[in-house]
Amino acid sequence: MSIVALPMESNPETMNKYLHKLGVSDTWRMVDVMGLDPDALAWVPRPVLAVVLLFPLSEAYEQHRNQQETDLVKKGEQAPKDVFHLKQVLSNVCGNIALVHSVANNITNIELKSDGLLKKYLDDAKDLDAAAKGVLLENSTAILEAYKEIVRSGSGQGANEEEPVNNHFVTFIHKDGQLFELDGRKSFPINHGPTTPDSLLEDAANICRQFIDREPDNIGFNVVALVQSP
Repeated sequence: MSIVALPMESNPETMNKYLHKLGVSDTWRMVDVMGLDPDALAWVPRPVLAVVLLFPLSEAYEQHRNQQETDLVKKGEQAPKDVFHLKQVLSNVCGNIALVHSVANNITNIELKSDGLLKKYLDDAKDLDAAAKGVLLENSTAILEAYKEIVRSGSGQGANEEEPVNNHFVTFIHKDGQLFELDGRKSFPINHGPTTPDSLLEDAANICRQFIDREPDNIGFNVVALVQSP
């Protein structure tokens, strides 16, 4: 499928068009997070339901990811049942997955159209494991076609199928008092410790800084947040 070569931009306008096409209420929207210091975070509208980080894929990241996975397996880590996590199957759809993770873990707050594409996917995926959720998304033709249509309409790298992609999206959410990192390339949600709905943005920003600190010579980072519309 040609969709596999179409990455999404870390662009709130593009993301919002896609979310609305999937049936997400316009009560919620993605916005830019202009910085990770307290003054910049104070400008982000509240409440924040999810934080999405775009970062460069690199050897340093791959080493960190592999070590993290090894440590979790050794500890006998089990995926928490109340966290919606799906594995990435197709190439370059991590932006799609990041948005699905953002909404799926906040459906008690977010209104979905009863006949919308995302509502149907989430209903069908409810009792599946992460790998099966990923396969189901791969087979959800209507969702992938909507994704392709929106991404093709973008003006940046997401609109260029030939441009090599070296970036990746992950999502941070609050669930049951814990901060989880959701990455379609990882086997488990990563628990980063305590958080609250009110401190999610600040706590996620701290983890984003760790990603940046591992890449001191790279500037290819961007952060957006899922917030309530005014």
